[in-house]
Amino acid sequence: MNIIIKRIFKGPDYTIGKLYIDGKYFCDTLEDTVRAPGVKIPGKTAIPAGKYKIKLTESLRFKKLMPRLENVPGFTGVLIHAGSTAEDTRGCILVGKNRVKGKVLDSRETFQKLFTMLWVANLGGEALDIEIN
Repeated sequence: MNIIIKRIFKGPDYTIGKLYIDGKYFCDTLEDTVRAPGVKIPGKTAIPAGKYKIKLTESLRFKKLMPRLENVPGFTGVLIHAGSTAEDTRGCILVGKNRVKGKVLDSRETFQKLFTMLWVANLGGEALDIEIN
């Protein structure tokens, strides 16, 4: 499974993107602010653009299996999860529908659909890759 996030708005407080699965639009994303290379404010900085592997691993914070991005330079514990605002991200990627400025809505439902697709692909032996532009 190939996931691509195209960041379409990089604001001072948050970043909005479009998430595509195997070339088809799936949902919107919300991340922290994209900063200059080497600049990181813990819990308030988006991860660097790049290609990463996704593993479904147990999250201590959420107490369940979650999609975790591996080998993100300068970051640990980067998840894809539900949430509404940049305050919910903590350096992670939120999924939902960007219908309100600075927020994603219907995040829990969107996350559950995405997680189910990742789970099925993982069970089928597919590699889970994500590219962030």
